[in-house]
Amino acid sequence: MAQIFKHYSEYRGAWPWKNFKPYEIACKHCGEIYIDPASMDALQTLREAWGKPIIINSGHRCPAHNKAVGGAANSQHLKIAFDCLCLREQQAAFLQAAVAAGFSGRGRYPSRGFVHLDMGPRRERLG
Repeated sequence: MAQIFKHYSEYRGAWPWKNFKPYEIACKHCGEIYIDPASMDALQTLREAWGKPIIINSGHRCPAHNKAVGGAANSQHLKIAFDCLCLREQQAAFLQAAVAAGFSGRGRYPSRGFVHLDMGPRRERLG
């Protein structure tokens, strides 16, 4: 069950995703955090399959931050999505591993050096 906290420091209890910290997926603007266990489980599965660190540029965004960065009004980031640093030449393999981990929403941004992942409707974007 998804949970939202006004700031990641308010989260209490065990944090089961060993390769990620709450601040990494929280809003970069205010620290608000939206925790969806299915998304986090998929991210952890991806990390284990990938075998090396995954750097999250953008996870959850509060509405103000989403607007400030030009995010879509219905952006998956308003819940939880992950924009992961990924070199152009690694993006195809990374996306293949992401699909195997359970991500359905994907975006590939070769010139900007990142991949977008979410658990929303099945789709793939090339930006």
